[in-house]
Amino acid sequence: MNRYIKYTLAMLVLLAGFYQTGRAQNFGAKATLDKKSILIGEQTQLNLSIRFHAKDSIGFPKLADSIGKIQLIKFKADTAFDPGDKSIKTITRHYTITAFDSGTYVIPSYVFKSPVGDLPTDTLNLDVRTVAVDTTKAFYDIKQPLVINYTFWDWLRDNWKLTLGILAGLIIGGGAVFYLLRRPKKEVVVEEVKPDIPLHIQALQKLDEIKNKQLWQHDQVKQYYIELSDVVREYLEKRYTIQALEQTSEEIFASLRHMDIASEDRNLLRQLLVLSDMVKFAKEKPAANENEKSMENAVTFIKDTQPHAKPAGVDVKGDEAK
Repeated sequence: MNRYIKYTLAMLVLLAGFYQTGRAQNFGAKATLDKKSILIGEQTQLNLSIRFHAKDSIGFPKLADSIGKIQLIKFKADTAFDPGDKSIKTITRHYTITAFDSGTYVIPSYVFKSPVGDLPTDTLNLDVRTVAVDTTKAFYDIKQPLVINYTFWDWLRDNWKLTLGILAGLIIGGGAVFYLLRRPKKEVVVEEVKPDIPLHIQALQKLDEIKNKQLWQHDQVKQYYIELSDVVREYLEKRYTIQALEQTSEEIFASLRHMDIASEDRNLLRQLLVLSDMVKFAKEKPAANENEKSMENAVTFIKDTQPHAKPAGVDVKGDEAK
């Protein structure tokens, strides 16, 4: 029994070893240089790549802005999957590097972190050379600038688009000025200024229009009182600067409490507005003489309270003359 258990454990350990070996064979990290020798200031690429299972997490080494005297300018990354096994991919980071001092520089080994352990790259050497100078040849002075005969026609050939644009602008501008100076002048038509219609005249005209409609005579009593009260409310709003169109009848009376309105006219207004509310909201059906009386009260109220008018026998406070 123990022998079989030992045999089974040995097989499991062996299989696990084969599995890890198979995984490790798929892994690999390497570093390469596009050019191992460059001139001072010339650029080349350092490529760090790793091949691993796509499901695994890999830790890339972090590079500083410089490797000794080698300067890192920029980098980009590429990812490629194995054509025969899409579960294996390779990520490569391309670092553009340069150096401004001659010499041979060592690029150290970089370590990738992987599930199977650390994967280091090989060290690389970068040879930075100076420009070769042949010291056996004589030195020459710097050549002086060449004198070029640059004429107006040369300038015109180089700037013909600008010249055409300026000429086109001058022609268009001149044509516009010529047209404005020569075009026939329009006769100035003086419109007759119509005098503003006084507020009370406007209200009386609207009342006359309501009277001509004969609304209550055609059983449209509610519409008759709606239009009648609206004309009076609009007149009150403009005449006394109150919110009569939005206020209830009682709110209107409260707003007019200190206004210069005679007591007789207040009674006419109250009769009109209260009866209008009864018709609109309580379905009151006034008699014919009440309908006519409401129109008369509206006309009388507007005439008595028209701006700059003062009913006979009433002082400025609205009280009867003593």
